[in-house]
Amino acid sequence: MVSAAVARTQLAALTTGKPGTMAGYSRDKFTHWAEQGNKCDTREVVLKRDGTDVTQDAECRALTGRWKSLYDGATVTEAAKLDIDHMVPLAEAWRSGAAAWDAARRKAFANDLTRPQLLAVSASSNRSKGDQSPDLWQPTDKSSWCQYGRAWTTVKSHYGLTVTDGERATLTTMIDTCAS
Repeated sequence: MVSAAVARTQLAALTTGKPGTMAGYSRDKFTHWAEQGNKCDTREVVLKRDGTDVTQDAECRALTGRWKSLYDGATVTEAAKLDIDHMVPLAEAWRSGAAAWDAARRKAFANDLTRPQLLAVSASSNRSKGDQSPDLWQPTDKSSWCQYGRAWTTVKSHYGLTVTDGERATLTTMIDTCAS
């Protein structure tokens, strides 16, 4: 995760634009939960990475463990009660530049284990977020705003996606909650 100072610099460098159209969008255009080896797909890798004491079956499916959901602070002990959230939702990426990408770039975005693009969160918080940008939805756990703002900005910056004026203002507020 980048520092707040780096996130502020990244945010300042992002191009401002109006949300693009959803014409042509389909979640299927972002091949997600790609095979990651050892019978594990991206979802299972994230569950293992983000949890503690995670148990998996012979097919790499996470069964139990302990996860803290960034968005609402909930502690979850059953993998089935978690969603893997795309920090920058697929539809939001489409509206802010991914419509012009090829299939390989969309697949890389949807399965990005390097940047803070994927995280295990409570299913209810992820479904509340949907495909909304930060100016339309913020985590209820305000102690997560610093991390959320830095993560969102890092992903948008890496992929060269645009932000709206409202999104930039909200991200600035979120990053300003960081201690340093």
